[in-house]
Amino acid sequence: MEVLLVLAILGVIMSMVVPKVLGRQRHANEDATRLSLQGLKQALKMYSMDHGGDYPPSVAGLDALLKSPARKDPRWRGPYLEQEPLDAWGSPITYTVPGRKNTDSFDLSSPGPDRVLGNEDDVTL
Repeated sequence: MEVLLVLAILGVIMSMVVPKVLGRQRHANEDATRLSLQGLKQALKMYSMDHGGDYPPSVAGLDALLKSPARKDPRWRGPYLEQEPLDAWGSPITYTVPGRKNTDSFDLSSPGPDRVLGNEDDVTL
């Protein structure tokens, strides 16, 4: 009887604690993704400085920060990143130039926890 009472008390405590912990994990993932986007923004700015203010075209995407272009580019001083940029949920970051939000530069987006780009849980910069 005492064991059942202890298990019931633990169950009540867990039902109060678990939702709060899961909520904090989501916020932590969003914060980590925002920091990744900021780091990626800095890498794109370094690329732009080396290329006379131009950002990599959308066609080349973020691969332009990782690998030297097939044709010789004397201005390329990369790699600007060590590995493919992923968000905290393991999804690739979307890069668009010119951006819809930032029309004078670029947009960076993460599809967020549902891994579907274009809805309310996206993390954008």
